[in-house]
Amino acid sequence: MALNVVVKVHPVVLFQIVDAYERRNADAHRVIGTLLGTVEKGVVEVTNCFCVPHKEYEDQVEAELNYAMDLFDLNRRVNIQEAIVGWWATGNEVTSHSSVIHEYYARECNNPIHLTLDTTLQGARMGIKAYLNVPIGVPGGKSGCMFTPVNVEILCYEPEVVGVQLCQKTMGVAKKTVEPMMDLAQVAEASEKLAGLLEGVLAYVEDVLGGRSQPDNAVGRALLDMVNSVPKMSSEEFDKMFNSNVKDLLMVITLSQLTKTQLQLNEKLTLLTTL
Repeated sequence: MALNVVVKVHPVVLFQIVDAYERRNADAHRVIGTLLGTVEKGVVEVTNCFCVPHKEYEDQVEAELNYAMDLFDLNRRVNIQEAIVGWWATGNEVTSHSSVIHEYYARECNNPIHLTLDTTLQGARMGIKAYLNVPIGVPGGKSGCMFTPVNVEILCYEPEVVGVQLCQKTMGVAKKTVEPMMDLAQVAEASEKLAGLLEGVLAYVEDVLGGRSQPDNAVGRALLDMVNSVPKMSSEEFDKMFNSNVKDLLMVITLSQLTKTQLQLNEKLTLLTTL
């Protein structure tokens, strides 16, 4: 695997690592686990993970490898596409035991990645780093290995974006629980955010045209791509398309509510007949 590899991590992986760290034993300084995902054309996409119980001593590491393989086999029954792509550990650096753990994962997959997540929040940030183990040395001489950093990105599916946005509402407030929103409420909130973004774009364009702000070529190209991606249609055609989609959404909501009511009535009638 080349050093220009890109590691793309999904938010659910980060949540699982933080949850495992919070549930760790009192005497555990860090937590490790297995990374699951796919590898294609230099891109490692990490979609899942699980914790592997272990203990670290000064001169050795003990890990429950049989437990790790059993858990991986169970996961394969649910999602056969996910394979072992590496391992993770909490902390902000590679330790002396990392090479020993990495040797095990090198037997399970080719060129495993090592992901570290700083749960100590140094610098008020949860630092995420990924490494590849690269052999070093000279011909005929001593050889060794070195953990080399690689690029890390956060990748979200649309359902994950909704979940992350819902979790963000707990930031800066005393109440740390939020309730899921109805579909129409989510549409209204998204429309309000979109209106705010459009106002910011218009303000930027007006400042550039008025000479109050320096133009950015990257922003200009992004705006051009955005304008070209919008289909050309009149306001009447847009209103017709929008109203049609809203009617479809309302129809689906109505049918789902009717189905729910029908099931509740059926349960009560069944309960009455059994009595």
